[in-house]
Amino acid sequence: MEIRNDKNQKTKILFICLGNICRSPAANAVMQQMIDKQDLSSLFYVDSAGIGNWHVGELPDSRMRKHGLQRGYTIDHIARQFDASTDFDAFDYIAVMDNDNYKEVYSRAKTASEKAKIVKMADYIHHYDNVTAVPDPYYGDGQAFEYALDLIEDGCSAFLSFLVNS
Repeated sequence: MEIRNDKNQKTKILFICLGNICRSPAANAVMQQMIDKQDLSSLFYVDSAGIGNWHVGELPDSRMRKHGLQRGYTIDHIARQFDASTDFDAFDYIAVMDNDNYKEVYSRAKTASEKAKIVKMADYIHHYDNVTAVPDPYYGDGQAFEYALDLIEDGCSAFLSFLVNS
């Protein structure tokens, strides 16, 4: 794999959702497990954050932790807020879960290179038709969490494949 930066640095990925308690910590856990299973841990660093500060310092939503655990994921990231002043410099890719997240993060980017780091998770989802976002399951039932995880698994798989093969 050719690393985007310097060959001695890890490719750094930041997943973003609204509050950092459902989708982005799930994507963090899913991607990390995929990386670990392919013995690529020395090449990647994965983190997640939320647009807002409502849940800073909290564990992910208990429903996401439960549904993730049923699939073999430990979703235990402590919520933090996206910080444009440091996160654009610290990460190579900032993967957002929906179009509102995209607009918000994009509006905080100050340069073309920062804007180029922002990707939509939906752009990597290939096994589901007409998906434009990973919907927030927070106000939904168990099916909403399962669907979000289905999309996240699909997107992370294709995103990792893209990173490894580019």
